[in-house]
Amino acid sequence: MQVAPADFTPIAKAEHRDDALRAAAQKLEATFLAEMLKSAGMGETRDAFGGGAGEDQFSSFLVQAQAEEMVAAGGIGLAEALFESLKERQNDG
Repeated sequence: MQVAPADFTPIAKAEHRDDALRAAAQKLEATFLAEMLKSAGMGETRDAFGGGAGEDQFSSFLVQAQAEEMVAAGGIGLAEALFESLKERQNDG
């Protein structure tokens, strides 16, 4: 009788699915936070001593990186709520 590698056990598959769901939820929260930061004025060019065209082009990357760091630090709880909802929906289906 052949034994399946540990990577193919039902527990390992469930953990992999949970990791993928959590990563997707965190990515969505980071995107949401980036949009909120943009709406709050983060990344806008300042009138005096601004970085010019380069600052305008790369400010969205800075805002996205800041949002990702916010999520890594715990975020606002949106990722966890999304994760739990997606996990529940997945278990129902």
